[in-house]
Amino acid sequence: METTKNQNAYDKPVTLNNILKFAVPTIAMSVFMSFYTMVDGLFVSNLIGTSALSAINLTAPVIQLVTAVSTMLATGGSAVIMKKMGEHKPKEAREDFTFLILVNAAVGVIMCILGYLVMDVIFENMGLSPEVAGYCTKYLSRYLLFTVPILLMNNFTLYMIASEKATLSLVCSVTGGILNIILDYIFIAVFDMGISGAAIATGLGYSVTAVVGLFIFGSSKSLLHFTRPAFRMKVLKNAAANGCSEMATALVTGIITMMFNWTMLRYVGEDGVAAVTIIMYVLMFASSLYTGYSYGVAPMLSYYYGEKNKEKLKKLVAASLKVIAVISMVTAAASLAATKPLVSIFARPDNPVYELAVTGNRICTLALIFIGFNIFTSGMFTALSNGIVSAVLAFSRSFVFMLAAMLVLPAILGVTGIWLATPAAELMALVLSVYMFVKHRKRYYY
Repeated sequence: METTKNQNAYDKPVTLNNILKFAVPTIAMSVFMSFYTMVDGLFVSNLIGTSALSAINLTAPVIQLVTAVSTMLATGGSAVIMKKMGEHKPKEAREDFTFLILVNAAVGVIMCILGYLVMDVIFENMGLSPEVAGYCTKYLSRYLLFTVPILLMNNFTLYMIASEKATLSLVCSVTGGILNIILDYIFIAVFDMGISGAAIATGLGYSVTAVVGLFIFGSSKSLLHFTRPAFRMKVLKNAAANGCSEMATALVTGIITMMFNWTMLRYVGEDGVAAVTIIMYVLMFASSLYTGYSYGVAPMLSYYYGEKNKEKLKKLVAASLKVIAVISMVTAAASLAATKPLVSIFARPDNPVYELAVTGNRICTLALIFIGFNIFTSGMFTALSNGIVSAVLAFSRSFVFMLAAMLVLPAILGVTGIWLATPAAELMALVLSVYMFVKHRKRYYY
């Protein structure tokens, strides 16, 4: 058995203080990662216009489709590898880690090529104005250049957390965020590169974690580090099966985003798409708190499950539910109270987008009460190597319930129904999450 600083950290008592040592850096990191996209929106809306802001939202589904497979391998692979660490098989874990990183790089090249092949077809069939369609093509064509670094960033972020380097991951995210802000201003305001500059700035910001990760995991001092890979197809299959819920979430989020955009184009026009974009930023920012916490405790869940430590697993889940409940109440109250200031960052009060976004955000804030538990439950089952339950939860939440809400509510309530779709879908997902949580409680002794 290997003794490392990281394993000693997992051996510590499960207290709120020790949990937060894992979770706070990942929460902050997740918030800064969501901040990348918000910064793009901020500079684009103020320096170029709300038409360009609409374009960023319209390209989001394609980006989500491009990164979906990598998201699956990153989250699923992290759970598989940390389970092996808990079983005290470090050599196998490192071989699998190296193998999965190589697979992700290959996936990045393939998805980049596919992205270039499909983007023109997608935008030509959306009935967009020439101006907005042009913005979409410019933004996505530059963004896709960074596909491989972005996919490596997704992986290295999770593996840094698992290797007890969450603080380093946070530093990388903050550095990338600051670089993104600086480059956004330079490329858009100084060099007049327009929306292309925003895409390049984002890509370079994401690349910081990828570059640092190559150095960190290239060193044998790290708990996880590169070694001669073992091409075990069973590991790839397990990682894919375990992370399929995250891939499903990415895929269906892209599809649902398209539906939101098409529905808004039908009821309101391109101003509606800009309003949806602003509200998505607010929801994404709040959701990043839950996602960050779930990422932070996932390696602990996997480790204790592999170790068959019932007491620690039970304490960790109980404490997590309390943390999620507090975050849910705080974010919902803050979003309601700060609706107008938040929206005014992206659109001036005299812009028709402003009133649309203010109304929409007030209604969509209801979803923040339910999202936290839904995200944590799905992430928990992934960490416990139950990809099937996690996939059912994620797919139902992100697609089945959202699709039902989007088809029914706008037809009855018009634009108000579009805003209500997200809270309604999250409420239905909450019922299913509670059911699965209770059903599998004895199996995983939490």
